[in-house]
Amino acid sequence: MKLFYSPGACSLASHIVLHESGLAFETEKVDLRSHKTAGGVDFYSINDKGYVPALMLNDGELLTEGPAIGQYLADLVSSKQLLPPAGSLARVKVQEWLTFIGTEIHKSFGPLWYPTVPEETKQAARAALDKRFKLVEQRLAGKDYLMGASFSVADPYLFVMLSWCKFHAISLEGFPNLQAFMARMADRPGVQAALKAEGLM
Repeated sequence: MKLFYSPGACSLASHIVLHESGLAFETEKVDLRSHKTAGGVDFYSINDKGYVPALMLNDGELLTEGPAIGQYLADLVSSKQLLPPAGSLARVKVQEWLTFIGTEIHKSFGPLWYPTVPEETKQAARAALDKRFKLVEQRLAGKDYLMGASFSVADPYLFVMLSWCKFHAISLEGFPNLQAFMARMADRPGVQAALKAEGLM
């Protein structure tokens, strides 16, 4: 398998899951400005969506979208218990978190990345993020991870989203549970391996 990624982008979540899975894989960096891979290939010729992550499977099939990639990888190594069994309510709860993070947190960061976006729009995005963070803060009370004591594929996604706060001067000072979650995640060998591989630590 080969993961196409950009350092610190949402593809970092897939990169973390790959390290947590113990599966063999390769990586190739993508410049999202030029849409060229490290090998000089037009990334659109690989993934017509033009963004990361993209996971090229051994048979040549391409998977995109981080939540889908994470669940696929978890099912390949079910003994690692990165995702509850199919058909269980616990699995749907993980999918609920993946959907919430993707639609309510990930997308809310969108306006903050573009200098041409009006400040009023950016303030609305920050307000939306603050509201979402308050909800997650409450849900994490007394828990190590989103699902409780057990790490799941939803946790790397939240970790990456929260890591983006430093790029936009968003403080997590008033969110002790989020801070503890970030510290706990940062201690995981799989997270450290992915960060090091992407030159982020």
